[in-house]
Amino acid sequence: MDFKQLRYFVAVYEEGHVGRAAERLSISQPALSQQIRHLEQNLDVSLFERSSKRLLPTLAAHTLYNHAQPLLDGLQRAREALGNFKGQALRTLAIGVLQTVHSNLVPQMLERVRQAQPHLVVQIYELTGLEIERRLLNGSLDIGIGYLPPRQPGLHGVMLYEDELTLVIPAEHPLRDFKKVSIRQAAELPMLLLGEEFQIRQIWQAQLANLGRRPQVQAELNNMAGILDSLPNTRLATVLPGRSHKTHGTDELLWKPLSEPRVPLKVGLVCRDVQRQQASLALLRTVLEEVMKAQDERLNSAQAIDGLS
Repeated sequence: MDFKQLRYFVAVYEEGHVGRAAERLSISQPALSQQIRHLEQNLDVSLFERSSKRLLPTLAAHTLYNHAQPLLDGLQRAREALGNFKGQALRTLAIGVLQTVHSNLVPQMLERVRQAQPHLVVQIYELTGLEIERRLLNGSLDIGIGYLPPRQPGLHGVMLYEDELTLVIPAEHPLRDFKKVSIRQAAELPMLLLGEEFQIRQIWQAQLANLGRRPQVQAELNNMAGILDSLPNTRLATVLPGRSHKTHGTDELLWKPLSEPRVPLKVGLVCRDVQRQQASLALLRTVLEEVMKAQDERLNSAQAIDGLS
């Protein structure tokens, strides 16, 4: 048994499927299957029960996984520490971000992280909330930026800021003169929404379900920018985080607070191991707080100028 076989075993254990594990490891399925068979032969135990759809871990596999994960984590930390002695201090931080917070935070975050940690290679993946949590659990992401609390056991959240679900309508919409819109009023509106795989859509559907209602979906797009570009040419509405107004506000769209009740959103950093990611969490939290403060200052300045004109 060696570290390579352990890494292969962990991938198969977490994915429950040789094909997905092989794709994650960038090797062929036959090669991966052969390595797992060799590991079983070396240990003289059966690690998986093979069914038609997936691999089911045995009790021996659960035991091996609990020992293998700390070993692989320790090996990675050792490599990073030794890399510093070779002058190879570059390390990678993989971050998964929800589309509905990406455009507000990421562009300005990247440059600030580069200035603070020039030897850090940041990889950003725009993903759904479910995919962020899945990848955090299987180790292919270090940190996620999404809505709290995490839905999967074993994940931990660190609060960044609070937001709220907001109704967005074209400037000529019948509700244009309303200062705020109740959930019941919004439930009646024909809508252009993100797909059901997006967490904002799920939050909206859950709110309406509390009223015994379903959203009046007229069209769907899987891209928030596409929705905001399309709305001015329609009489449809959508729901998005209110903070998106700071980067997507135009004269063609109106952003109306939802009420009765308000729908609060908590945005934060999510990870599997707080202790291991402590330094990265602290860095990102500091940087993102700076980004949000700068955004607020620019918005307040623009509003002050508008008030004088």
